[in-house]
Amino acid sequence: MSDIPLMHVFILAGILFVIGFIGVISRRNTLYMLMSLEVMLNAVGLAFIGAGSAWQQADGQIMFILILTLAAAEVAVGLALLIRLQQQRQCLNIDALDEMRG
Repeated sequence: MSDIPLMHVFILAGILFVIGFIGVISRRNTLYMLMSLEVMLNAVGLAFIGAGSAWQQADGQIMFILILTLAAAEVAVGLALLIRLQQQRQCLNIDALDEMRG
């Protein structure tokens, strides 16, 4: 990783983050929104690892492990909510959540 300039890593991370952000903004399907959030988290993790490698510190790898833990928890809770939404509404449209009460 030391052969790759830090600016290239940040550009790639920025492009991935923008792709994920556009996916969150443009999609109405909740599953696609969760996948786009995962892409955004991976972009942030890539930036942390690139910076940690450039500065010869292990902090970036530690932050990436924390990001992976957060992503795993998000997937577990998000998929449980999606399964429940699918059972109740027979669709994964995010606008169907506006009609829920409770």
